[in-house]
Amino acid sequence: MRVLFAGLSEKSHLYCMVPLAWALTAAGHEVRMASTPALTDVITGTGLAAAPVGRDHGVHEAMAQARGSQDEEFANWSRLGPGEVDWPSLRSRYEISVPYGFALYNDPVIDDTAALAQSWKPHLVVCDPLAYAGAIAARVSGAVDVRLLWSADVYGRARRTYVDLMSQVPPDERVDPLADWLDKRGAPFGVSCDEELINGHYTIDTLPPSLRLPSALQELSMRYVPYNGAAVWWDWLREAPERPRVCVTFGRSNAEAYGGDYVSVPEVLGALAGLDIEVVAALPPEQRAALGDIPANARAVEGVALDTLLPSCSAIIHHGGWGTYSTALVHAVPQLALSTKVADLEWRGQSLERAGAGIFAHHSEVTADLVLRHTRQILDDPGFASAARRLGDESAAMPSPRDMVATLEQLVAER
Repeated sequence: MRVLFAGLSEKSHLYCMVPLAWALTAAGHEVRMASTPALTDVITGTGLAAAPVGRDHGVHEAMAQARGSQDEEFANWSRLGPGEVDWPSLRSRYEISVPYGFALYNDPVIDDTAALAQSWKPHLVVCDPLAYAGAIAARVSGAVDVRLLWSADVYGRARRTYVDLMSQVPPDERVDPLADWLDKRGAPFGVSCDEELINGHYTIDTLPPSLRLPSALQELSMRYVPYNGAAVWWDWLREAPERPRVCVTFGRSNAEAYGGDYVSVPEVLGALAGLDIEVVAALPPEQRAALGDIPANARAVEGVALDTLLPSCSAIIHHGGWGTYSTALVHAVPQLALSTKVADLEWRGQSLERAGAGIFAHHSEVTADLVLRHTRQILDDPGFASAARRLGDESAAMPSPRDMVATLEQLVAER
């Protein structure tokens, strides 16, 4: 098969696609990763073949100028199910999100991605759920269109809610910014919008089933396999720690896109200074260099992949990002998520609480006392570790990316 991956031009989103892309490559299929020129070196660094398309977006510049936007109501997609939102509110969400979110990411690459699909004719297109350029490319080439989620499927649920609410209002009030935009952008390629274009033929979900949103879409389960880029299994990670080890990390995305983390690493380390634990702060090089003095029970490290660190940890304190959250799930590590409300972060944090495997707090609530209290709670109550193991076992029972290859081959053959 010829397989085209179409993701958003974000490194963290790309990394979610790498294990499946490599499984398809190892099975003998031709795989190309379509993204903006800015991600070319990142893609080739994974060993996969990059297909640069379009031009780089300006989303990060807009984000840095609006740090508070992560907590604006329009950015929170966690409470948009049936009965949770009314028509005016959800319509307003789309009226803002289409031009200032979806289009900013997709408009720079739609034409080139569609043209690439017309000429190369992939049999399968694997899309980021917000990479509508990939959906248009799949339609243009007649390919099977598969969404690969990097979140709980809050966007799919919101779309179903939107269609249902729209059917209940008078015809002259029925506006659809998403469909109108996709109609306009797909028109040069003979593509018009319908719900299949928006939702794809199939959706691959890597969340354990007990943490998923209900869905009417055709879902495929695949185990999350962590990919952290370049990784070294350092010698100090090869022996069990003498005390409970707690990882503290806030990733790179907020610092790179929004100009800084939303929670202070020194404040968190200070809050944990009196505990008889080993704290490992996994930081980007620039954050580690700026850290200054740290408590005696802590070490700050750079260049440590979470996939190599978390198997030795009793807990993790983090920002709620998908890769960190999912890596902790597969390694059965209880989590304290100190997060914003953008995308699905609130829903995922609260679902982790409901499962008993972690605690969610909004970053505005974070104090040294809160961090200390919740960390003690997670470490002292064995129920958190037990629930995390249940989720880890649930993840391990899901099909691997290698297993998914056979499923995708069959779906393409059937179509």
